[in-house]
Order: sequence, then C-alpha cells, then structure tokens
Amino acid sequence: MKIGELANATGTKVETVRYYEKIGLLTPPARTLANYRDYGSEHLARLSFIRRARDLGFTLEAVRELLTLSDNKAQSCEAVDGIARVHLTDIDRKVRDLKSLGLELSRVLGSCSNGTVAECKIIETLAPRGKAFV
Repeated sequence: MKIGELANATGTKVETVRYYEKIGLLTPPARTLANYRDYGSEHLARLSFIRRARDLGFTLEAVRELLTLSDNKAQSCEAVDGIARVHLTDIDRKVRDLKSLGLELSRVLGSCSNGTVAECKIIETLAPRGKAFV
C-alpha cells in the first residue's frame, strides 16, 4: 500500500509516517518500480501499535522500547511492565494536577463578580505572583 493509504488506515498524517521512518520506529518499506513506498501488513501492524501507544500517552522513547521488546516474543515481559508502571505513575501525577487545577478554577469562578477585566479574579490568578499583568 502507498503511504497515503497507510496513513489513512491508521489515522496518521503522512508527515508523521515519514518522521517515524526517519527516527527508526518504522522500517523503510520496499519501493515500487515507480519509486513509491510500498508498505506491507507488518508496517500497518507496527504503525497501529505506535498510534495506540501514543494515543495512550506513551513517549516516543517508551514506544521505541516497547517495540524493541515486542520484537523478541520469548523474553519476559518484566521490562514491559516496568515501562507501563513508569507511565502509570506519570498518569497518576497528571490526574492529581488536573484535579488541583479543577478545584482552583472552581474557586476562582465562584469568586467571579462579572465586573471588569481589571477586577477579574481569573486573570489575577493566572498572572505571575507579584507581577502586574500588562
């Protein structure tokens, strides 16, 4: 399949497919006689894996490690578990940060008097501490 077909099949931009090839996450495909990239089912499976992992928030480096590990099916999945645990810790931190942000926004919105922007508690909260917002 051509690059556009692969991109469409996985919901990936063509530029992203090329980038993944450039950084080595996807192996370069064979070329047709007309010099078009000719992707196979292994490219589709690998790119689908990359997309799913990225959609779940894994970093490119973690995806690279997961792909390397998945290339050796006989090994223990202990390293995969370690990568997933690190990612889960990061997710938990982000959830805490978002909850804190939600509470702060609720507090600020609750104190909003619908006055002028000069008196706006939201602008005041977002401005650097001790600095006037210009």
